[in-house]
Amino acid sequence: MASLLLRRIYAAQEFTLSRRRGKQLLHMCQALYVVDKGHLAKLRKRTGFSISNCKKALEMHSNDLEKAEVWLKAEAQAQGWAKATKLSGRSTTQGLIGIHIEGNTGAMVEVKCETDFVTRNENFKTLVAQLARECMKSATLSPHQSITKAALSEEQLIQLETSEGKTLGDHLALAIGSIGENMSLARAVQVRGGPGVHLLSYSHPSTPDENLVTGKFGVILALKTRGVLSEVSRQLCVHVIGKNLCKYAVRFDS
Repeated sequence: MASLLLRRIYAAQEFTLSRRRGKQLLHMCQALYVVDKGHLAKLRKRTGFSISNCKKALEMHSNDLEKAEVWLKAEAQAQGWAKATKLSGRSTTQGLIGIHIEGNTGAMVEVKCETDFVTRNENFKTLVAQLARECMKSATLSPHQSITKAALSEEQLIQLETSEGKTLGDHLALAIGSIGENMSLARAVQVRGGPGVHLLSYSHPSTPDENLVTGKFGVILALKTRGVLSEVSRQLCVHVIGKNLCKYAVRFDS
């Protein structure tokens, strides 16, 4: 009996040592695995995540850039929702307005954050522009009237599905996890102009990129004209913002 017990103890010790050696070997292999620097730079640029997280993703997926990116985004989404829940009680008093117009359809979205510092963050600006674009794409307004509009609440915006199959809430949570501040979708408006009606957007401070129209103030101007939109149209937008009457250009509250 004693001999059998000793054999079992020795067997257990050997099994424990074997597992330890296996873990050490795995750790050594991972440590010796060389991450492709080019892939690391590309992944960092594509996702905006930290170097350490990008490196971990490439190590786990044998330098497969596409698989590493998918894994990173899935992890970030899960962590983003967790962080969004954790930070949800924080006040969001700063933010930006994003505007996107294609043809005779446009949308203006207000995204709030905690600090003015984040409003200058390029990733936040890109987020605001992306949400405005997705909001515009989802518009189902009548093209037969001179001008139609629809105001969207925070609850409606969060649940709005994008062309990728995600919701605006998913995109917001991802940004919260990446940037580290609480954010909220304050409000939005969708606008559509009928025959002969042209839509023009303007933001202040103005943005040099027409595809990335963001600012503290924003205007969508619906103008019926037979000719090409002139400098007068832009001056009208500037005048509206200068008088702080943005809500009368396209009302959020109706």
